[in-house]
Amino acid sequence: MLGRPKTGIMPIRGHSGVQGGGECGVDPHKLPGGAAIGSEAQAAVEALWGHPIPREPGMRVPLMVEAAQRGEIDLLYSLGGNLLDTLPDRRFVYEALARVPVRVHQDLVVNPAALVPGELVVLLPAQTRYEQRGGGTTTNTERRVRFTPEIRGHRAPAQSRPEWEIPCSLARALRPDLASALDYPDSASIRAEMVQVMPSYRGIESFSEAGDWVQWGGDRLFADGFPSMPDGRARFSVLPLPETRVPEGHFYLSTRRGKQFNAMRYGKRDPLTGASRDEVLMNPGDAAALGLAAGARVRLFSETGEYQGRVRLAQVKPRSLQVHWPEGNVLIARRYDPVSGEPDYNAYVRVEPL
Repeated sequence: MLGRPKTGIMPIRGHSGVQGGGECGVDPHKLPGGAAIGSEAQAAVEALWGHPIPREPGMRVPLMVEAAQRGEIDLLYSLGGNLLDTLPDRRFVYEALARVPVRVHQDLVVNPAALVPGELVVLLPAQTRYEQRGGGTTTNTERRVRFTPEIRGHRAPAQSRPEWEIPCSLARALRPDLASALDYPDSASIRAEMVQVMPSYRGIESFSEAGDWVQWGGDRLFADGFPSMPDGRARFSVLPLPETRVPEGHFYLSTRRGKQFNAMRYGKRDPLTGASRDEVLMNPGDAAALGLAAGARVRLFSETGEYQGRVRLAQVKPRSLQVHWPEGNVLIARRYDPVSGEPDYNAYVRVEPL
């Protein structure tokens, strides 16, 4: 379906900023533009920045938390992330954060992770892209980079600073020799540099009006086929799917989202299902076998913790359950995909009535 009108690849990503962040180098294994750390492309970026870049990739977030729990992290700088609520095994994450001697939390709001006690915890209030000088951009999953100008006349909280300005100010204080490379007057100057590092983003340097956009790669990717592949055609690989075997006396639990922005919950009820945040979606046959009626209170157990909720009869697969995320993270063990590092937000649980 690639290269044809109204078809193609549409990655299902998380909340606003995930796609653009990944393309601009947030992944510790990638350079801005997507080239791998340690690849030949790294030399060009180093020449542009006038400074060497480590040749070994950094740690993804789950590995950072594991290292923090072992006492191997001296300083953790969290930009907009609520690790306490979004990662599996909440108790483990709480202990890990508390063990870091110095934690810096930069965010638009104070989230629960910033409230974990510590030896030294610093909160740095940031501005939204609607408030910061020069506005900002987001990249959506169809590769469209869209501009949002700052709202003229709006007065941001007095102590807040643009999201990009805060780490740049800290870096200049710590490394005066890099001050000239990190002195951006506004976000427009950052977009100009992005185009130099990431030619695919060409066009964003001229953004000035609300709704200005570019779509890197054009309307469709691979419209001319796959010239670098044999016969100019794509090759597909068949991957064996893992088999889910539910242990006797257990259910396979999955987590679902509803009326929320990442871990920020905007309502007490899921508009798609009508379920309340504490309801456990269960197959009617399973509920009958356990002698449970709709609304019955139950306790779910896993290897990491327990969760209390109310039964909601729903058309889910037999011997499976669904609970809302991030509330259900207390039941999720720390298992990560070996390639992407993403947690497995599923678990085997037992159910008992309350």
